[in-house]
Amino acid sequence: MTKTIVCGIDNSPTAAAAARKAAELAVALGGNLHLVSAYGKVEAQTVEVGAEEFLVSNEMEADRVTGAVALELRREFPGLRVQPEASGGKPGDALVHCAERLGADLIVVGNKRTQGLARVLGSIARDVIGHAPCDVYVAHTHRRH
Repeated sequence: MTKTIVCGIDNSPTAAAAARKAAELAVALGGNLHLVSAYGKVEAQTVEVGAEEFLVSNEMEADRVTGAVALELRREFPGLRVQPEASGGKPGDALVHCAERLGADLIVVGNKRTQGLARVLGSIARDVIGHAPCDVYVAHTHRRH
């Protein structure tokens, strides 16, 4: 049985470490890795460079980030089956909805070290754990002191 693993990604070292752990698990289990980058509501603007105009959006940036991480992971883990995806909405919601849609077996999140009120008010990992339709693996993503 092929396992489907979902992992959130952004430009942070925490997300990169979680994605690396998700790739290790996907390879070990013979599964598929689905990378998700949430971008909230679509925000776009036109940028002029010389005589050229380019449309730039947060959705395009999310696509770029997931594509770059997928490429890096394929290089590091030959044979890894990985699919990048940009998704609207809050990060925790995007991961849960993706896992539901795919019938995922596992969601991998990082344990970004939080301090003070952030610890009490919650985090992406806490949101995912509270609503996940499958198992959740919290990857250790920061150095111990």
